Amino acid sequence: MGTYVNRRYTSRKPATLPQPGEERLRKSPVMWAIAGILVGLTAFAGLGWYLMQPPPPPPYATPVAVVDDGGRHAGLAVGGSGPVLVEVYLDFLSSHSRTVDAAIRPTIDALLAENRIRLVWHPVGDGFNPTEGATRAANAVACAADVGKLREFTDALYDNQPRPGRPGLSDDELLDIAGPAGLNMPSFAACVRDQRYRDWIGIVDARAAERGVVDAPAIYVNGVRLAHPTVGALVAAVG
Repeated sequence: MGTYVNRRYTSRKPATLPQPGEERLRKSPVMWAIAGILVGLTAFAGLGWYLMQPPPPPPYATPVAVVDDGGRHAGLAVGGSGPVLVEVYLDFLSSHSRTVDAAIRPTIDALLAENRIRLVWHPVGDGFNPTEGATRAANAVACAADVGKLREFTDALYDNQPRPGRPGLSDDELLDIAGPAGLNMPSFAACVRDQRYRDWIGIVDARAAERGVVDAPAIYVNGVRLAHPTVGALVAAVG
């Protein structure tokens, strides 16, 4: 005689018993609250870490001494840490810029020596002077600033400035005049030939236009443009 099997019951899966402590966790609102707090703290810590990370670099190379005077990434710190900000917009293919620089240089140097001013340059390029080579010259000035030869190279650049209407100096010519200024170094040559700061010069031009600058040279003292870029106006504005 065969064994009788009741399929109504044998086909059911056996009930799963809760693990030790599981029933207690499922029924405890305190445990759920603690779990929620832990998740929140983890998310907050992750947000804090993200906010503390340094901002990503701009999509263009900037000089070592870049500053935000005159607009984001629009300036080049020249020297000084005095209370008065003096900004100068310079076009290195402009004979007027050369004349103004020569006129105000002794006064600027004296104000820097007395630590009365903080000097920032804005080297403009093709956006203000359509002459071929304006941006190339401004880029070379930024390259010289990176290695501590800003003044020496600027003097050489002005001394060898082409006549008005003539193209600016070529890369080779820029490197030729840089030698006597103490810039016989591969890093400077690479910076000039690669036009490393070409895009940055474009940013300087754009920020200057946003500010209302229409030509160079132009001088600002604590954000106010001088009506005339003269020594007398500069001294009066600095006070």
